[in-house]
Amino acid sequence: MKTLVKTACKKIGIDLSEEQALKFENYYKQLIEWNEKINLTRIIDPDEVSLKHFADSLTILKYCDIPENAAVIDVGTGAGFPGVPLKIYRPDINLTLLDSLNKRLNFLNTVSEQNKLSVKTLHSRAEEAGRLKPERERYDIAVSRAVARLNTLCEYCLPFIKVGGSFVAMKGPNLTEELSEAKSAIKILGGEVKSVNEFNLDTAGERTVVVIKKIKPTPNTYPRHGSKIKNKPL
Repeated sequence: MKTLVKTACKKIGIDLSEEQALKFENYYKQLIEWNEKINLTRIIDPDEVSLKHFADSLTILKYCDIPENAAVIDVGTGAGFPGVPLKIYRPDINLTLLDSLNKRLNFLNTVSEQNKLSVKTLHSRAEEAGRLKPERERYDIAVSRAVARLNTLCEYCLPFIKVGGSFVAMKGPNLTEELSEAKSAIKILGGEVKSVNEFNLDTAGERTVVVIKKIKPTPNTYPRHGSKIKNKPL
C-alpha cells in the first residue's frame, strides 16, 4: 500500500516521505476494517483508494495556498476526506473534522490516535455548528468533498471562514450550471470566486476544485435551518 499511495501522489506532483506513506497505509487498513461495521466508502480496492481518496484529497494543495499552522475545517468529512490526508501531509495545520454521525467520528478519532495526528472532531450538523460563536468565522480554510450542490455547500461552509480566508469545494466535472446558480449565494454569504480549476485525475477522471475567497462577514441570518437550506437554496 505504501508504494501504491506514493505512486498515486506522484501523479499529482506530491512526494510522500516513508513516514507519511506508512500513515496512509495504516489509514487504509483502519478504513477497510471499520467499513465492515459502518458504511464509510464503496471504494475499497487499494489502487482506487490511493488515487480516488488519498491523492484526490491532496489536489487541494495545488490550487489553494494553505498558510502554515492554518485553522482548517473539513465540513461533512465522512471517512475523513480530504481532511485526514491533508493532516498527514501537512501536520502543521490545526484540523477540525465535522460530521453529523458520531460513528464516523469514532472511526476518525481512532485513525488520529493510532497515527499520532492532533485532530479535533466536532459532532454537529454544519448549519448548527456554523452558528456557534466558538466556530463561526474562526477558520482560515474550510474544505468539503460533500455531494451537495455548490449553492448549498456555500451556506454550510462560508459561515465558518474568517474574512480573508477561503472555502475550497471539491467537485466533479461540468460545473458551469452549478457555478451559475451559486452566484447569488456566494455574494450573499460574503464570498467571491477566486478560481475554478479543472483537471484530470489520471484514471479517476475529471475533477474541479473551486476556491472561494471570503471578502466580508456572513450576515447573522445565515446559515438557516437545514430544511430551509435544502428546500429553498439561495
